[in-house]
Amino acid sequence: MEVEASEMEVEQQQQQPVQNSQSSTKAFGLKNSIQTNFGDDYVFQIVPRDDWTSMAVSLSTNAVKLYSPMTGQYLGECKGHSSTINHICFSGASNQHVLHSCSSDGTIRAWDTRNFQQVSCITAGSSQEVFSFSFGGSDDNLLAAGCQSQILFWDWRNRKQVSCLEESHVDDVTQVHFVPGHQNKLASASADGLICIFDTNGDINDDDHLESVINVGTSIAKIGFLGDFSEKLWCLSNIETLSVWNWNEGTNEANFEDARSLASESWTLDHVDYFVDCHSSGGENLWVIGGTNGGSLGYFPVKYKGEAVIGPPEAVLGGGHMGVVRSILPTSNMQSGPAQSRGIFGWTGGEDGRLCCWMSDDSPEISRSWITSALAKKSPRTRKNCRHQPY
Repeated sequence: MEVEASEMEVEQQQQQPVQNSQSSTKAFGLKNSIQTNFGDDYVFQIVPRDDWTSMAVSLSTNAVKLYSPMTGQYLGECKGHSSTINHICFSGASNQHVLHSCSSDGTIRAWDTRNFQQVSCITAGSSQEVFSFSFGGSDDNLLAAGCQSQILFWDWRNRKQVSCLEESHVDDVTQVHFVPGHQNKLASASADGLICIFDTNGDINDDDHLESVINVGTSIAKIGFLGDFSEKLWCLSNIETLSVWNWNEGTNEANFEDARSLASESWTLDHVDYFVDCHSSGGENLWVIGGTNGGSLGYFPVKYKGEAVIGPPEAVLGGGHMGVVRSILPTSNMQSGPAQSRGIFGWTGGEDGRLCCWMSDDSPEISRSWITSALAKKSPRTRKNCRHQPY
C-alpha cells in the first residue's frame, strides 16, 4: 500500500493570533496536514461516505484516494480514469461502499471502496466529457449526466441510456442535480448561463419536460439547494458572482455581482480572490466560502432577503494552505458522531496538493486555536496562484 506523508500538528505553542475586528469571528487551528503527493498535483474535491468512516479525494493525477476523516489515515486508491475527474460522490446508505466518479474521458465509473476495484463503467461517448452526474428520478433509477451541451440519462440498474437532451443548453453542462425532496425534478446549469428545471417522469424530452429556465447571464460553476423544502438554489458563476433563486417560481431572490468586494470589506485579511463553495446547514441559512491566493479561507454569512448583504466571516481558516483551495468538507454536515466529538470542523484540499484538517477552538485536544503560518509546511516549489479552470 502506498505510504502517505502526514503531520499531526496539534498546536503546542501560543502564537499571536491574526486580529480580526469582528469579535464574532472564530479562528480554527490546523490539526492534521496530509501531503497527498510529492509533485504538483491538485486536490479537486473531497466527499464523505454516508457514515463518515471514509472520505474520497479526487486528484489531478486522474485518481481518487481515500482517507479516514477521523485520523487522516490513508486507506487506498481508485485508478482507471484517463483524463480529469470532474465529480465524485458515494452511493447512499443502501450501498455505502460504492464510490462514483465522472471524467473528461467520457465515462462514469463505480468503485468498490473495500478493495478499490472498478465494478462498473458507463460511457457517454469517446468524444464526450462528463462534468457532473446525479442519481434520482421518481423510482430512484435514473442517472443523469451533464456533458458538452447535452444531458444524458441512463437507467443505472441495467446501464441502458434512456434519453438525451440536446436542445436546452448550447455549452458545457457543468452541473446536474436531482432536487432533494423532489426526486423527479432535475436542475441543470451550464456555461451558457442558463439553469434549466426538468420533470423526469415518463419519456424525457426537451419539448415536453423542460419546465422552466433561469437566465443567470454568465457561465455557471456551481449550484446547490437551500430552504426547508429545497425550493431555493444558490448559484456561483465562473466570474465569482453569487445569486439566489426560487427555482420553483423562477424568481430571483438576490444578486451579488460584487460578491468578492463585499466579502473582502468584511474582514481584515487579504482580498477575497475567489469563492470555493457555498454551504447551507438546513433551512434558509447560507454561507459563501471565500479564499485568497495565499490559502486563507472565510465562511461569510449571506443575507439575501430584503437588502442583500455578505456579512463578516463567522469562521476563518488560515495557515494550512499555500495556494488556492479547491474543496471544503465541513463536518457540520454530519449531525453527530466521532468527528464532532473530537472537535473537527472540517477538511480542505487545494492546488498545493495538501489536505488539511481543522479543529474548532473549543476542542479538548487543543488549548487554543490560532491562525498562524508556522503550522504550515513550506512547499519546495513555487506554485501558480491563478485559479485552475477545468473547462
